[in-house]
Amino acid sequence: MGASTKQPLEAVDAARPFRDGDHQKLARLMREHMAALINSQLDFIFFFYGLAFILLGSTCFAIAREAGRGEPWDVLGLFAFLHGAGEWLDLAALDIADTPLFAVMRTALMAISFLLLMEFARMNAIRFGLRAPARWLFGLYLPLLLLVVFAGTQGGTATANAVARYAIGFPAAIAAASVFAWFAKGFLGTARHLAIFAAMAFVLYAFAAGIIVTVAPFWPADTINQDWFVQLTGIPIQLVRGLLACALALTIWAIWRHQLVLKVASERYTAFLHQQFIWTLAAMGIILVCGWILTEFLGGIYKQNAEMAARADIDLIASHLAAETAPIEAMVKSFAGAPSVQSLLGGASADETERVKSMLDLDVEASGAKLGMIFDGSGRIVMSSGQKEMGAVPLNAGSAPYFLTSLAGELGRYFAFDAAAKELDFYASYPIRGRVGEVVGVAALQKSLSGFDADLREFDRPYFFVDPNGVIVLTNQPKMLLRPFWPLTPYKAAALAVQYGTLNDRPLMKREVEDGTWTQADGERNYLRRRFVHASQWSLVILNPTQEIFASRILGIVITFLTTIMALIYLFGRERWMRDKVEVEKRLELQKLARDLKFQATTDPLTGLSNRLQFDQGLANEMLRSERYETPLSLVLYDIDHFKDINDTYGHQTGDKVLVDLSQFVAARIRSTDLLARWGGEEFVLVLPGTDSAMAYLAAEKLRDDVEKTAFDGLQTVTCSFGVAQFAVGDTAESFIDRADAALYQAKISGRNRVKLAPKSAAEEGFVI
Repeated sequence: MGASTKQPLEAVDAARPFRDGDHQKLARLMREHMAALINSQLDFIFFFYGLAFILLGSTCFAIAREAGRGEPWDVLGLFAFLHGAGEWLDLAALDIADTPLFAVMRTALMAISFLLLMEFARMNAIRFGLRAPARWLFGLYLPLLLLVVFAGTQGGTATANAVARYAIGFPAAIAAASVFAWFAKGFLGTARHLAIFAAMAFVLYAFAAGIIVTVAPFWPADTINQDWFVQLTGIPIQLVRGLLACALALTIWAIWRHQLVLKVASERYTAFLHQQFIWTLAAMGIILVCGWILTEFLGGIYKQNAEMAARADIDLIASHLAAETAPIEAMVKSFAGAPSVQSLLGGASADETERVKSMLDLDVEASGAKLGMIFDGSGRIVMSSGQKEMGAVPLNAGSAPYFLTSLAGELGRYFAFDAAAKELDFYASYPIRGRVGEVVGVAALQKSLSGFDADLREFDRPYFFVDPNGVIVLTNQPKMLLRPFWPLTPYKAAALAVQYGTLNDRPLMKREVEDGTWTQADGERNYLRRRFVHASQWSLVILNPTQEIFASRILGIVITFLTTIMALIYLFGRERWMRDKVEVEKRLELQKLARDLKFQATTDPLTGLSNRLQFDQGLANEMLRSERYETPLSLVLYDIDHFKDINDTYGHQTGDKVLVDLSQFVAARIRSTDLLARWGGEEFVLVLPGTDSAMAYLAAEKLRDDVEKTAFDGLQTVTCSFGVAQFAVGDTAESFIDRADAALYQAKISGRNRVKLAPKSAAEEGFVI
């Protein structure tokens, strides 16, 4: 047969103008190409989808921590975590392997997560003052779960998945949207707009996750499903869901930060949050893009190796097939060119006929063929060899493809599948020429390829030998035998059923593919190599599963995840540090303000000494301590002599300067345990704990002498008069001060610039020092 001229069905001839249908075909091809490209990134899309929900869950838990446990935000966070974990389990099923039990677990996790989203809406409805169904087993949830279980038992995991999304996912997302719409009524400004956006995102998510479901055998899941969405848009619905989840996470995070801004009430913190929002978006974008590039690079390394290995494998199988067919091709050429064979068809003698028969027997045996045949020009069999039952030898091959090819003067090759024996045979034929070169007959050898099949059954990758219609007639996957690679038309399927018997009519792929293609075969992504053999429409196909590619890509995904976590820990940790810093600064400012107010309340504004209020508190404490521990306590009351004359002569500013200087002068000469206060005007009081009257008298005398010898602000001298009294049992603060004041009065009337000791009472005389 001649070389194949098969072209892709969708090819558009560039030599002619585009017709109306060509634009539609080109658009479809572009969508399919985009779908194939994005489908190869499905593992990263699942990772991104799950990561977005994990971030949403972290944000909700952070809000709950601020608001207090038991808040609905905890439930929303748990929904997000479980849903994100479910998407990562889908990633594991895609990258590693899927099992029915694993699929059931993922469906159950998804249904439970949607119930938590519904519970979030129910709890908020109660807080809004609305009536809501009772929770869990006694309300709406148990019937919904039973409905999903019933659907799974009747229609399988795909049906349960679709029912869970219809019955739980869609209403739960709509209810969550209603919650945020209600929130928007209580917010103002930016927070209101963010809440409205979150409500809209939940509505879109309700349709993306609750309406566009997995393919299931009931309406509308058999029409409006994930495959339909890919065909319509060229992108998987998981990408849309992931983008919506990311939008929800960022929006809810922004709402929370806006509330924190109002709570913290700091311009510095507000500016930091705006900066952090921008940095977070930039960091997440850069990390995800770099992570995708890294994942592609790591997957590409194995992808190239897989393509090279597949190319080597298909070459190996093709060469093995050639080794099986080449001997009978060479033998039939040699046999057809023998002069005795040519003379057989021209009227040979009995001896020549016997000689040809011996040659045919020998060639059949030497080539491993199971049948050798000689046909005349009409296709009638003239001689055969190797077939025990002559009834199985074709009496006339006039319509056989290999015969017609050789009758046209070429080497004929033909494959035929024996449906009863489930065995593939190969026919090689060659023209027998007369004396002037005309074709007078055809020689043919028939060989079983069972040996080739047996050798390749040990091959570690799936291989297939398919007929021109795509039906698998030889494979090391027994369950795939007589299964079409691509869909058959009803007419073609009926014709092949007559030829092959009952077919497994579920195709491996959605359409016929060419060589060197990454494609979905039986629901799994594989690298396909296809090689047409012997210039015919029969072809060898091998599939290289991509689990190893996903295993190499998963390393890039893990690195991206760890980098994302570290970046988020840093960014959110820095936000917490900034918030704590602002709150600490505000606390310190309040403490400083409190200290300043306390200082102002207890300090004399001119001299900086304690005022009367501080003195009263200090004296009361020292009197209690003296009584409790029976320790002496003395009081010194003094004032500046002739202070009115200083004001009148030098002015009030000089007088005030004298008061300040004298306060500092005395404060520098007393103990840290002593209390010095301004009593009023030019009068001062000094509390001396642990000091009896004699010691207090000496201390006052020393102060009087030092003051007299010191010049203040250019004045020649300033003198002070002192009154000293010792605390006695039974004294009140008033009586104690009155006795010291009486002693000061005595010092004044005695000539000033002197120290007077208050007279001892009867209690004082009996005091034991």
